[in-house]
Amino acid sequence: MEWGIVLRLLLATFLGGIIGLERELVNRPAGLRTHTLVCLGAALIMVTSESLFQEYHHLVNLDPARLGAQVVSGIGFLGAGTIMKDGHRIRGLTTAASLWVVGCIGLAIGAGFYTGGIAAFVLAYITLICLRRFERLFAKKVGLTSIAMTIADMPGQLAQVTGVIGRFKVQIRDIDIVDTDGDFMDVVFSVSLPPVVDKDALIAELKRVEGTEEVSIS
Repeated sequence: MEWGIVLRLLLATFLGGIIGLERELVNRPAGLRTHTLVCLGAALIMVTSESLFQEYHHLVNLDPARLGAQVVSGIGFLGAGTIMKDGHRIRGLTTAASLWVVGCIGLAIGAGFYTGGIAAFVLAYITLICLRRFERLFAKKVGLTSIAMTIADMPGQLAQVTGVIGRFKVQIRDIDIVDTDGDFMDVVFSVSLPPVVDKDALIAELKRVEGTEEVSIS
C-alpha cells in the first residue's frame, strides 16, 4: 500500500470536513458529510488520474488533468441543489461556492499540491467565518433592521414569511437560521426598511402567518 496516497485522501477528508462543519453549524443544506465526500471524491479522482498516467503514459498519450477537469464542471449539479428561492430571497449561493472550492481543494491535495490545497483551505475558512462577522458589522453601520421570529420548522414556512415581508416592499438582505428546536426554529431576517413602513402593521401581518410563534423588530 502506498501510504502517500492514503495520506492525501485522509487530508482531503479532514479539510473538506472542517469547511462542511462550518456550513452544518449554520444549518445549511450541504453540511459536514456532503463537503467531506466532495473533497474526498475529488482527491480520489486526481490520485487515480496520476496513477493511470504513470502506468500507461508510455503506451498512449494521456492527460492527467482530464478527469480532474470533469470534477470542476460536474460539481455544479451539487451546487445547484443547494440554491433555493424563498419568496424574494435567494439562499444557498455561499454553500454552492464552498462545495466548488472544496472540490478544487480535493483536486489539489490529490495531485500532491499540498501548499496550494492547504492555503486555499485556510483562505476559504477565513472567508466563511470572518467575512460573515464583517457582513453583520457592516449591516449595523448601514442601518439594517433585524426581524427575529420563531416559526414552525416545516416546508414552505420561510416562503410564506418572506412573501409577507415582500408585500411591505421591505428588502431582505440576509436570513440566518439561529436555532432549531423540535417543531420550531428561530430565524433572524436582516432587512432594509423603507421610511414609510408601519412596523406595527408589519409585525401584525407576520403574526397572522400560520405557524408563527413570536415576532420582534429591533
